[in-house]
Amino acid sequence: MILLDTHVVLWVAQVPDLLSMNAEEAIRVERQRDGVGISEKTLWELAMMISSGRVGVKTSLLNFLRAVEENFTIFPVTAEIADRAVSLSPRFPKDPADRIIGATALVHGLKLITKDEGIGASGEVPVIW
Repeated sequence: MILLDTHVVLWVAQVPDLLSMNAEEAIRVERQRDGVGISEKTLWELAMMISSGRVGVKTSLLNFLRAVEENFTIFPVTAEIADRAVSLSPRFPKDPADRIIGATALVHGLKLITKDEGIGASGEVPVIW
């Protein structure tokens, strides 16, 4: 299984051409194998982006979020994830959502698919891009 960052979920749904070849291949392989996961924080981020008009979707917000739930394994934020999120080094991006998503990958032993250069540069979470 792999974990997707929020922007990757949007790109998978709407503009798959923005995915790198490595990301696209990893998603394809893992969908056939163990599946693809997201942090529950990603659902919230998607809701915020869509409801604010930053991102448009072709259906209602609720229908879009339900489709995401149906297509991905959702990892809840646990005490261990919260602890790991605040324990990441100062090199890791300070955005709370990024920290929760990164910590989710670490706690579950998953690689994170993200284009976020700050996450990759930190070296703290195994990244595919």
